Amino acid sequence: MSRLNLDDFSDLIERPDGGIRRAAEERRERLVVPAGALGRLDELAEWLSAAQAEVPARAVGRPRAVLFAGDHGVARLGVSAREYGTAHELVRAVLEGERPVAVLARAEGVPVRIVDAGLDCDEGLLPEEVVRHRVRRGCGSIGSEDALTVEEAERAVRLGMAVADEEADSGTDLVVLGDLSVGGTTAAAVLVAALCGTDASVVTGRGGVRIDDLAWMRKCAAVRDALRRARPVLGDQLELLAAVGGADLAAMTGFLLQSSVRRMPVILDGVVSAACGMVAQRAAFRSPDWWLAGQLSGEPAQAKALDRLAMVPLLDHGVTVGEGAGAMLALPLVRAAARLAAELPERTAEPAAAE
Repeated sequence: MSRLNLDDFSDLIERPDGGIRRAAEERRERLVVPAGALGRLDELAEWLSAAQAEVPARAVGRPRAVLFAGDHGVARLGVSAREYGTAHELVRAVLEGERPVAVLARAEGVPVRIVDAGLDCDEGLLPEEVVRHRVRRGCGSIGSEDALTVEEAERAVRLGMAVADEEADSGTDLVVLGDLSVGGTTAAAVLVAALCGTDASVVTGRGGVRIDDLAWMRKCAAVRDALRRARPVLGDQLELLAAVGGADLAAMTGFLLQSSVRRMPVILDGVVSAACGMVAQRAAFRSPDWWLAGQLSGEPAQAKALDRLAMVPLLDHGVTVGEGAGAMLALPLVRAAARLAAELPERTAEPAAAE
């Protein structure tokens, strides 16, 4: 098999249908509620119409939460509030319905799929359907070594592509995308800093579970060291993911690209999915047209990434937990926009004035 070239996605991904979007805008002008009175819900409905190629947008009937899981070796440096090798505990808690994303998904009737791309735990600790695609156990500490080999990075990207195909083939009509990782925000910060050309201190945040000042300084140092290793491979997205990403981030990047190929809309969660979105955008500039930013997490790297992606988050409630929870909170807004567009009646014609 020849090596995967992510730049090939540029020829495979088309924009959502512009003609359909214009038709949705024209229909919106005819509804009984004045244009603009529903704020961003109008924009959401028009975006969804273009993605679905239908006017009006149909209801989101088969959404799915897809969470990619992995442990990042950089967490051994004390950059996270969680210890390295404990991401499987998050996975188990989600499976048992004990994390925010699981509670919100249950309330919305949304099934949750977890994909183990690079957890560092015995496979017997989790169900087979979670661990069966694992690329490798954990990843390297990106400040001093590659996260993956290039071959492993390609396997991870292809894993994400395969998951996207499976979801599209099964009828999933919108994906809530998130991660279950320890150390993932550090790797994401490196990707964003490298792709934006900024320094470590500009992109380094406190993580989903807020870290103290000493841990933040350790995290800054790790991001700085990893940036030195990322800059020489900026010209090749696969090598970049291998050097400073990780199996979960590489898989998420593949998922985003293939979802855009399959015309399957995605709601991004926090800094990890935003960073993967930047890598995907670099490969295929039209791919972000198929995504929404669910929420602002407070991570500075996410704000930088969303600015580069020209995306405005739907929510800003100070939710920092990650794991797809912020994106799940945005799902009811998307569903509401679709229903309003489909079910609000058009204005009746004004009667002709008597002569």
